[in-house]
Amino acid sequence: MRLHSLHLVNFRQHADTRIDFALGLTGIIGPNGSGKSTILEAIAWSLYGNSAARGNKDSIRRLSVEDVRAPVRVELVFELAGHRYRVARSLSGAECFLDDAEQPIASTVTGVSEFMQRRLGMTRSEFFHTYFTGQKELDVMSALGPAERARFLSRVLGYDRISGAQEFVRERRRTLAAEINGLRQGMSDPEAIWRAVSDAEARLAMATVRASEAEQQRQVAVALLETLVPQWRDVQAQRERLQLLQAECRVTEGELLARVRDAERLTRELDSVAQAQRTLEPLRAEAADLREVPQALEAMEQLAAADVRRQGWLERVQQTADEDARLAERAARLEQAPTLEQDALAHLGTLREQLADVERLVDEQRTAWARDRQEAETRLEALRTQYTELSDQRTTLEGLGAESPCPTCGRPLGESFQGVLDTVCDQLETVRLDGNYYRQRVAQLSTLPASVEAQEEARRQLQADVQNGDRRLQRIQAAIAESGALGVQRAKLAERLTEATKALSELPTGYEAARHSALKRDLARAQELETRMARIGAQIEREPELRSDQRRSMTTQEQLRGRLKELEQQLTAVAAGDTDFASMREGYERAEATARQAELDALSARGESERARASLDSAEQGRRELARRQEALEGLERDRRLHDELDRAFTDIRTDLNVQLRPELADIASGFLAELTDGRYKSLEFDEDYRLLVLEDEVRKPVISGGEEDLCNLVLRLAISQMIADRTGQAFSLLILDEVFGSLDENRRTNVVELLRHLHDRFEQVIVITHIEQVRDGLDQVVQVQFDEARRVSVTTAAR
Repeated sequence: MRLHSLHLVNFRQHADTRIDFALGLTGIIGPNGSGKSTILEAIAWSLYGNSAARGNKDSIRRLSVEDVRAPVRVELVFELAGHRYRVARSLSGAECFLDDAEQPIASTVTGVSEFMQRRLGMTRSEFFHTYFTGQKELDVMSALGPAERARFLSRVLGYDRISGAQEFVRERRRTLAAEINGLRQGMSDPEAIWRAVSDAEARLAMATVRASEAEQQRQVAVALLETLVPQWRDVQAQRERLQLLQAECRVTEGELLARVRDAERLTRELDSVAQAQRTLEPLRAEAADLREVPQALEAMEQLAAADVRRQGWLERVQQTADEDARLAERAARLEQAPTLEQDALAHLGTLREQLADVERLVDEQRTAWARDRQEAETRLEALRTQYTELSDQRTTLEGLGAESPCPTCGRPLGESFQGVLDTVCDQLETVRLDGNYYRQRVAQLSTLPASVEAQEEARRQLQADVQNGDRRLQRIQAAIAESGALGVQRAKLAERLTEATKALSELPTGYEAARHSALKRDLARAQELETRMARIGAQIEREPELRSDQRRSMTTQEQLRGRLKELEQQLTAVAAGDTDFASMREGYERAEATARQAELDALSARGESERARASLDSAEQGRRELARRQEALEGLERDRRLHDELDRAFTDIRTDLNVQLRPELADIASGFLAELTDGRYKSLEFDEDYRLLVLEDEVRKPVISGGEEDLCNLVLRLAISQMIADRTGQAFSLLILDEVFGSLDENRRTNVVELLRHLHDRFEQVIVITHIEQVRDGLDQVVQVQFDEARRVSVTTAAR
């Protein structure tokens, strides 16, 4: 096996590391914790998956990766048996490509691991123990005791699997012993089983005999019952005939009784008809006396209606007279309205003239007041402006003195300065006094004068008087208009009164309330008589029908009496042959009860037989279960004896392997030793405590140097790897040593490196992982590994 390249992406502390492996002695050098051993872990993980990694798969992802979805990937390219393989593995998948093919020959995490194990011919443990030599493993043998050395070699060479198999055999033997013990404890007593079978067979024989006897008795009882069935059926038919005749007699008697009662009813109804005929004549006479009542009542009803209308017209006449009186009184009050209208018009004209004079006077006074206020405000503003200008001139004059320019000609004032200044001051005083006057004048004119306010109040009063006069005039004019309407209304009332008087004169008279009530009573009596006569007439009309029904009833009675007599004769004849019914029923019921009891006895006997059969089946099942358990017990005993033999065989195999292990391992190590020492030392051997002894001229050297001890440890590790490779059928061409120098001093480290260089012809690739920089000079290729604290990643660089 030869490694070509390795690529790590986000694998532990390696963010993106790529290493190309050359032939010869390669060193991977870096401080502790820089990620050197992680490179070996990545090689094993790419081949065997998570079982070759430390921790779980979540710990493989680089911790400093912020994105938890960032890919984790290791890609290993190596050569084996003339073929080039490329294995790419991630946390969720894996692929293996052969000879740069585009399609993988194996995929999925499990599929690639299983393919690599088959192709390499090694389990993960065998691969590690063949190609890898772990930290401080060269001098581990010297630190172990005899038993620990034996266990170490057994584990490294895979002999511990024999111990595991033997332990499995022993565990299985203990399980078999427990099963045998449990099976024996759960087995029933054979004698009890055989007694149960014998008792069940005897019980079944007795039950079978009883069932046969009961069946015979049942057959005899059934045969006797079958002979009585026809006779019993004949007797039952005769009894049914008798019961039918008795029932028909009862029905005929009931019909006859109903016909008799019906004839009695018809007789009573005919008597009622005769009585009705006698009652009808007086009613007819009384009804004839009342025949004229409807016409008289109708005439009286018309007079009553006319009287009601008369009362209505009288009420309307009274209402019309009352309304006319009210209108006459209103008309009398409105006769003075035209005179009042003239007075109101004259007074309203006077008020309006006075209002016009007052409004004119108010307007004039308001105009004068507004003019004076505007003039005062304008004059005050002008004085303020003049005062400001004069103040500025005075300030200028006082500031410039005699050199001040003349306000008129612009020349310097000179001696005229004081006179001009006094003039300006006098003007300022005059303006100030005028300003005070006009400011007071403006304040005085800010409100209306009292005389204007009095005129305004007089105008408002006149306006109210004019409005009141207008409303009074309108009321008077409305009254004048109403006076004309009253005449029209009184004319209409006169027409209505004339119409009512005419209607009253046309209405008939003569209505009498007492006579009206008497006629109503007579009409009610006439209607009652009509109803009674109609009912009696209907009753009399049914006389022919009743007499016909009476004749039919009598005929039916005669027929029913004849039928009843005939039925009584048949009943007498049938009853004469019914004397044996009681004895026949008693015999039949006794035979039926006997047959039923025989059937029950037969069923009970069959049930007892079936229970005996079930008991026998249960006993037989127990006997078969006993036989099955005995057979199973014998099989378990055979398995236990077999596992006893296997335990002894594994013990013998381990003894033989241990006997063969030392000479075989010593022979392979002797070959490496002779090659590394150029024939100086040709052989070595192990004593009973697995201590390594060097032979010089077939003589054991009692003392060896430190360098010779390192040499012995190296050839021992190479011999172990060679034995594992030979058993798996792989060429032993790759050697990886991880921190094998341990606590060796500089001279011993140099010796080990030199020994490794002597193996160049035997191993194509030797990879040494160490943190010791001093071994760099003895290597063919160096891969430097450093940990970048800032980026929190491992960084590799290739060097000589």
